[in-house]
This record gives sequence, structure tokens and C-alpha cells, in this order.
Amino acid sequence: MIEVVNPATEEVVGTVRAGTPQDVDNAVTRASAAFDGWSATPVEERAKIVRRIADELEARAEDLASTMTTEMGTPITFARKVQVPNPVGIARGVADALDDGYFAGEEIGNSLVLREPVGVVGAITPWNFPLQQMVAKVVPALAAGSVVVLKPSELAPFTADLLAEVLRAAGVPDGAFSLVHGTGPVVGEALAAHPLVDMVSFTGSTRAGRRVAALAAETVKRVALELGGKSANVVLDDADLTRAVKIGVANAFMNNGQACSAWTRLLVPAERHDEALEIAAAAAAKYEPGDPALATTRLGPAVSAAQRDRVVGYIRRGVEEGATLAQGGPGAPAERGFYVTPTVFGSVTPDMAIAQEEIFGPVLSVMPYTDEGDAVRIANSTVYGLGGAVFSADTDRALAVAKRLRTGQVDVNGAAFNTSAPFGGYRQSGNGREFGRFGLDEFTEVKSVQR
Repeated sequence: MIEVVNPATEEVVGTVRAGTPQDVDNAVTRASAAFDGWSATPVEERAKIVRRIADELEARAEDLASTMTTEMGTPITFARKVQVPNPVGIARGVADALDDGYFAGEEIGNSLVLREPVGVVGAITPWNFPLQQMVAKVVPALAAGSVVVLKPSELAPFTADLLAEVLRAAGVPDGAFSLVHGTGPVVGEALAAHPLVDMVSFTGSTRAGRRVAALAAETVKRVALELGGKSANVVLDDADLTRAVKIGVANAFMNNGQACSAWTRLLVPAERHDEALEIAAAAAAKYEPGDPALATTRLGPAVSAAQRDRVVGYIRRGVEEGATLAQGGPGAPAERGFYVTPTVFGSVTPDMAIAQEEIFGPVLSVMPYTDEGDAVRIANSTVYGLGGAVFSADTDRALAVAKRLRTGQVDVNGAAFNTSAPFGGYRQSGNGREFGRFGLDEFTEVKSVQR
């Protein structure tokens, strides 16, 4: 059995059975047998089921939000405003794409180009946005006519159980979806290597993504990877500095700093570095760690003791490397719970570990640049390329800089997140895209019929 721990209290709140390779084989075999029937289901019927999934998620919003708060520590207000609404929006965006004639085919010369379901999908999802990442894989895969075996994170398994209930209530038939709890080295690897799995969709660390890709390569599976990030928030010299910095801090610390696309590097003109650092430190000080079940809490705990220790280790490393510690530090803010003190570093240079490596906690690095070209160079100086931001009083200028950033998603002047626009990364942030029509693309094959 796997014990599930509330990271705010360090208490065991339940258990799930640890799956085995035999459990994976059974689930994949059922999925393979169900594929012909599910893939033959009319597109219109699949679209109706996807809309029912969205409705069921919305109806169970409070249960889903409180479950995520309990098992992985996301603040309840963030869970209610983001962790549940985003998956609802993703599901509805998929249904809209189906209704827009996604499977109608395209005439190219004497060819009819068709999209068909990829087959059996192995979905492996993380703990930080558990519902969002499960929905972003399971729903478009099912909508495309594929069948799914899901391995959720063992740190947040109860949200997956609730999703399984939602899928059943919405009309997803037995076999088309299966859930296998367990660890990555056992269940995840068995799923990635299984010969009957046609595709693996994985979200997690870059290290684990490499392992999944290597296992999948043995059977030449399709692999979609959404991995780590070290996103830059580029504040140009004409931007409203106070607004840009405060929005940047909020983004860096969202979900307790545990977001792959978080803007963890704040790039500011060198002549305004000290001013920006002061604003960032003051904003970060307001993120007082607290009980994530309280509506007033903005910053909850790290998901586990290991994750807390990893983040604290990076904070110590930042001090050792000579960065200016403007707020926070490695000290524990609470006697109980896996809490990390919200931390802001200044005078961070691109060669420092805290500027290059994904920390996955409430740690912000403020980095000075000399001119616009230098800002772009620094922003593109990591192995990652998932998210990012540009702030400027001139929207056209901001867009021009956004186009120069080697990253899969860029927000201009704090624009809202779009659950129907493609989400995914460049370089070691992965490959493939999620959400909307682009998410459907991942779970389909392309067939050309010449006539």
C-alpha cells in the first residue's frame, strides 16, 4: 500500500494500493480490447460525453478542490479558482474542437487526409496540477477515439479516483479508461514499455521524461512530453515596473511555487534592479505560509519532505553562489508541515544554479540586463523553454520580444491563461502540445487516401 500524506500536517490521510506490472498488463489488455468499439463511436456522441465530463467536473468542484488541497497542499482558494476551472475549460475546449468538424477530413489534390485515433494511450501525470494534467491527456485522447490507461502521481491519487468517477458518470465505457495507481519505477515504466501501448503522454521532470522516452523507443511509440521549465519574465524599460513585478511574484509563487511554467526569473533593466528587487521582496513577504485549507492562505507547503529539502537546498546554494538574499531564506517557517519560506534573490547571474535549474518552490531570481538584446539572450540561456512573459507599455514591442523567446508560451502584460490555446515546450521542456485542437492532434494518426 502507498500512504498519502497531508503536506500541511504531515499526517497520513489514506492509502491506495500499489499497482504492479501485472496490473498494467491487465489494464492495457482491456484497453486494447475496447479500442475497436470506442473508436467506432460517432464523433457527435464522443463530443456529448466530453461535455458531460466538463459538467460533472463543475458539479463536483468543491470536492475536487478540497481533495487536492488535502493531498498536495494547494491553497483552497487557488484550487477553486484555477485547479478545477482550468480542467473544465480544457474539456469544453476539446468538445468545441470536435464540434468544429475536426474529423471531417481535408482535400489536398487527389487525396483525402483523415485523422484517426492513435490507439492505446498510456498517460502518466504529476502531482502539482493533478486534475488539470489528467484532463489534458485523458479527455482529448478519449475524444479522439483512443483508449487510455492512466497512472497518476502516487502523491495525489485521490483526485484521480474522483476523475474516474466523473468519467463513469459521463458515460465512458469500461475498458476505454483504466486507472492504475503506483510508483513511476514500477507502474510508469511498465506502461511506457508495454508493447500494446501505442503512445505515452507524460508530464513531469525532465529526468523522468528522458527515461519514459527511452523505454518507449524500444517499441517506437509516439511520445508526448511536458517537462520542466525555468521561465523568464522580461520587464522592458518602458513597463510599469511595480505592476510587472507584483504580477511576476504572484506567478512565481502560484501553487506554492510548484508550477512548471512559473516565471521564476525576473529580468529587469540593470539601472532599475534595486528598485525591482525592493518591490519583489515586499510583495513576497506578503505570501505568509499557512494552512492551505483556509481561504485566506496564499502559500501552502511543498508537496513532500523531499521536495521541501530540495527547495531549501537551492536556497542555500543561491546564498553560496553570491546572490543577494532580499527576502526569506533556508529557515523553516513552521514547526509542522513541509513549508518553505518564500524567497527572493537579487543580482542573480545566468551562470548560477538558481538561474539555470528548476527549483519548483517559492523562489524568485531577479536578474539585471543591459539592453533588450541582452534580456532576450538571458531569457534563452537555459535548457528549458516552456513559459515566459514580456511587459511593456508598447504592446507591439512586447510582441516583438515575445517572438524572440525560445519558449512554447509567452504572456504579454499579464494576459489571461487560455485553456484552448496550445500549451507545451521547446528543447528540454518537452515536445507536443496540449489543450484544444492541438491537444487532439497529439492523440491522432494522419492517413492520406489517394483517389
